[in-house]
Amino acid sequence: MRVVRSARRSVALLGAAVMMLLIPGQADAASPSFAHTTAIGTHNAYEKSKYTYLAQALDSGASLLELDVYVDSLSHRWRVSHSNLFGNDNNCEHANTPDQLYSQRRNQDLGSCLDNIAAWNQLHPEHAPIVFKVEMKVGFNDRGGLGPDELDRLIASKLGSSVYKPSDLLGGKYTSLDAAAKADAWPSRDALKGKFLFELIPGTVEQANPFDHYWTDEEYGDHLRDLYAAGEISSAEAFPAVLGAENGDPRVSRYDASIRPWFVFFDGNAATYVDNGYATSFYSVNHYILIMTGADGVSPAISSTAPTDAQVAARLSLLAADHASIITSDWSAKSAPVLGSVATRG
Repeated sequence: MRVVRSARRSVALLGAAVMMLLIPGQADAASPSFAHTTAIGTHNAYEKSKYTYLAQALDSGASLLELDVYVDSLSHRWRVSHSNLFGNDNNCEHANTPDQLYSQRRNQDLGSCLDNIAAWNQLHPEHAPIVFKVEMKVGFNDRGGLGPDELDRLIASKLGSSVYKPSDLLGGKYTSLDAAAKADAWPSRDALKGKFLFELIPGTVEQANPFDHYWTDEEYGDHLRDLYAAGEISSAEAFPAVLGAENGDPRVSRYDASIRPWFVFFDGNAATYVDNGYATSFYSVNHYILIMTGADGVSPAISSTAPTDAQVAARLSLLAADHASIITSDWSAKSAPVLGSVATRG
């Protein structure tokens, strides 16, 4: 098995230049389903070292941008930072109109990040779908008024109908996200123009906290299940993700059976999936969204920050063949035609 996959990787590298790429702006007679393509994302795109302003990250063409969020129970706000435990440290501006972008004071909270996104969306109403991967660094604090309901309301108040939500995938037809995904109910990429999707993962601080036994993924999964049972699923704004690469269906050993069907996003290290020969076809056969992080680290490794255009194209081809939906690394220096490339998923 390892020999076969190694040979296939070599073929993918050599064939990257001729693999069909769906470049933004290029006409496509039959727009593929969101679940049938592989795109490129940028890790921690909110950091000022990657982009001066979040609007520039949006300009980059990347199909996924990451935000790290801390709940601040004292100020009752959602802070955005990588490691600053006491304040905001990010490229989000105090800007909520298009004319204010690229010039205002940075280091704002999540609400302002969403304001920036909404303002940018006014300038680019036909943009390709963008996933916002939100790492809840310390998890939710539902008792403190910073839980899933409050996050939903914040996103809805800032972005409104520009968010593609779990209820949109259900379409009033399916009883769970799993059933909808298996039925290939995802819309086409063209139908998702101008849309944002939110993926939630548990945070590094949360996972390291020995007193936290109710992580973001499980909490939001419970949230979706309960909203659906109450007939209120339309208020949910995000998709919880199963974090960490495993072979087989990782939901079985992690979650109560009642919430397993509410996970259709999966997120794990690319090298763990690929170099270990995991059966990643499980994700594409069921039309699940598989985000492969650290795409640079898959053998043969490439630069995580400044690979050549040819290397990025080859890596996209390689991991598309391994059933990824979105591949990510720290390659923010690449141009929009590179980061905006989309391949046919294997």
